[in-house]
Amino acid sequence: MSVSAQHRIGSSVVIRPVACTADVRRFIRMTYPLYRNDPYWVAPLEIQTKAFLDPKQHPFYLHGSATPFLAERDGSVVGRILVSDDPHHHEMYHSRVGQFGMFESIDDAEVANALLDTAASWQRERGNNELAGPIDYSMNYACGTLIEGFDTPPRIMMNHNPPYYPKLLEQWGLKKAKDLYCWWFGDELNLLDKWKRRADWLTKRLNIRIRPFNLKNFHAEVDQLCQVYDQAFSENWGFVKLSPKEFQFFGKEMRQIAFPGNIPIAEIDGKIVGFAITLPDLNEAIQPLHGRLTTYGLPIGLFRFLWRIKRVKNGRMLVLVMLNEFRGKGIEQLLILETCRYGKEVLGYQGAELGWTLENNEVINRTIQIVGGKHYKTYRIYQTAINQPKDSI
Repeated sequence: MSVSAQHRIGSSVVIRPVACTADVRRFIRMTYPLYRNDPYWVAPLEIQTKAFLDPKQHPFYLHGSATPFLAERDGSVVGRILVSDDPHHHEMYHSRVGQFGMFESIDDAEVANALLDTAASWQRERGNNELAGPIDYSMNYACGTLIEGFDTPPRIMMNHNPPYYPKLLEQWGLKKAKDLYCWWFGDELNLLDKWKRRADWLTKRLNIRIRPFNLKNFHAEVDQLCQVYDQAFSENWGFVKLSPKEFQFFGKEMRQIAFPGNIPIAEIDGKIVGFAITLPDLNEAIQPLHGRLTTYGLPIGLFRFLWRIKRVKNGRMLVLVMLNEFRGKGIEQLLILETCRYGKEVLGYQGAELGWTLENNEVINRTIQIVGGKHYKTYRIYQTAINQPKDSI
């Protein structure tokens, strides 16, 4: 049966691919009633979600392929899923693992099964024999199902979901592949006072220089950071190299919202050995906009966003990168502490999330704990074989 056809004979759920602009709007807005009573959910800006799904705008489609699907029952959208295939992943791991992401569903096993059956069928048609997710394109983008930490809001570029999602994914047959940890640094820890002497000692001992990102040399800086990023993460579970176009795409987005001081770069003898990237938590500014920058064609939401963005009180460190040969020497601590210093003293931040890290990355997780990070959220990546269709309900 075609993946765009009805899920199963006798099923009330119909799955079909997103086929037009109106479908894209349905794909995005089906989340609004789903999270109506969740005080922590933040509706992403619709303009950003549209760009993320647009093959003409997003550089993933220069090498990969993806299809978003809607689940409907009695004419109403009750679920959605994005299914993707990344040749770069196949090349790196010599495997045929396909991804699914942007999964949303009402609390109904029939709907979830229909969406996941469709994802598996789509992947089998492309020669893939395993399904992993939630992963939006690759693990360089939003990924993971929240399994712990539902009582706090998601930070920028992080997922949030109802507590019943793990049950829906697991009952279909998906199994835990890896957990991802998020850490919280609060202002009450007085990290700067506690660690200043050690930071000064480490800086002198390692003959290291911590400097901000150089905007005047933007493209060269981005290229160098891309090389360090690829080298540092090449052995991490699930990592896929960003294409040069993707990294430049990220760089342009970061340029619009990041501060140079929030991208501390560690150098030894003029060589970049590590860096961190922290963004203001734009979700704080986005949350009251309900995903829209305009109302009746007027830029009311945009004006509210620009007013609120200057009052953001928290950040998210989304990247902490260190070349393998320099790990465990204290440089990671210096990058974290410099980020905290800049956030607190210059930007007035009250706290920041660092995330995510792999559950088995003992070196970096221990470093984060040493300097005061608190593990406060856990996300899960699932995976399973899809050689054969799942049995009917």
